[in-house]
Amino acid sequence: MPTEAPAARSWLDTLRLYAQPKPLAMLFLGFSAGLPFLLVFSTLSAWLREADIDRTTIGLLSWVGLAYSFKLLWAPIVDRAPIPLLTRWLGRRRSWMLAAQLALVAGLLAMSHGDPSTRLAALAVLAVCVAFASATQDIAIDAWRIESAPLSMQGTMAAAYQLGYRLALMAATAGALWLAGEHGWRASYTVMAALVGIGIVTTLLVPEPKVAVSRDTALREQRVIDFLEAKAHWPRPLRQAGGWFVGAVVCPLVDFFARNGATTALLILAFVGTFRLTDYTMGVMANPFYLDVGYTLQQIAIVAKGYGVIASIIGVIVGGFGVASLGVVRALVVGGVLVILSNLAFATLAFTEDPGLLGLGLVVSADNFAYNFAGTAFIAYLSGLTNTAYTATQYALFSSLFSLPGKLLMGASGWVVDSAGYFVFFLYTSTLGVPSLLLLIWLTRRLPPRAADA
Repeated sequence: MPTEAPAARSWLDTLRLYAQPKPLAMLFLGFSAGLPFLLVFSTLSAWLREADIDRTTIGLLSWVGLAYSFKLLWAPIVDRAPIPLLTRWLGRRRSWMLAAQLALVAGLLAMSHGDPSTRLAALAVLAVCVAFASATQDIAIDAWRIESAPLSMQGTMAAAYQLGYRLALMAATAGALWLAGEHGWRASYTVMAALVGIGIVTTLLVPEPKVAVSRDTALREQRVIDFLEAKAHWPRPLRQAGGWFVGAVVCPLVDFFARNGATTALLILAFVGTFRLTDYTMGVMANPFYLDVGYTLQQIAIVAKGYGVIASIIGVIVGGFGVASLGVVRALVVGGVLVILSNLAFATLAFTEDPGLLGLGLVVSADNFAYNFAGTAFIAYLSGLTNTAYTATQYALFSSLFSLPGKLLMGASGWVVDSAGYFVFFLYTSTLGVPSLLLLIWLTRRLPPRAADA
């Protein structure tokens, strides 16, 4: 568990780290990762709500995002399988990044021609395809990020990733909503498809990381050799498929539990699975909440999203400094508390009869700051849990786990709002942040601060 004591570092020294080539590349790759996410999530929910789709249906359609939670199922393929021609040209990580980005362009262009009022099912299928391509891109980008920099730089890489990711979320919300209000949803999603080009150019320019396999990892790969020898009587294709499964799926899981111990590993997974419950369950109802309160798409774009860009950037930067100065675990605790408080602020906004644009701007800015501070610390934490020999599979395990419980719960978000109202809903989402904090505190007591495993 990465709970290392941070080395003393000035703010100026920390800022210089972001000017290095890899963190700069991570900024653009973070943008590419963040762009599609809300286009099949809250921005799509605004499109559906404007088309008079009921809130319960919107909540159910948020399960489109479950593709991100089940990416562990195909992460071993991204981790190990080559893509004909592309992998030889670009390498293992970049080839999958490019393939996913090209699929995103095609999917978003197809979505731009959708109509939820008459072809809701078709639009939902396209959204699933975009989410699948986006999740695949995430697998490859996460692996590239972890393998391209040492553990000491993962806080910087995480902050750069988060900054790019949040800028993309602003483009996919403020930008997409503004374009939709002025020119319609077709133009909005067409422009979003064009912005995927930022990721494509970056993928073509960045170098492929070089990964060294540790001695312990090499010994665990002996499981593959043992399997092939034991199954020598099997047909060759079946032996190869079985050997691939052992190396790509079994070894990464065995490695994680072996390095941490079974009990601690399960507690870590429990923490990972509960840390983002608040964000996911609240997020799908955010845009419907703004619209139901009476704000227009343009007001949401300018106030709720546009002003939030500044708070998001500040949250990412302060989160990066927090990891460097406080350490990963302390930064996680601070971030978790801030997220809970920001949801309570939404509850006060729902309780206020006429909150106005100023109230909306303050609450959303606080939420964006908290989300990004916590997110930067969380990414650095997850990065420290992986073994670079199994980066894609192990990180996909963590990222799938942290999103799955929240996405399962968010499907009922519309029902909670319809049944109890927005005030109770935001109180409910706030309490969802408590279990992860308790688990984190328990973990820190179980494992005192120590140097993180390289």
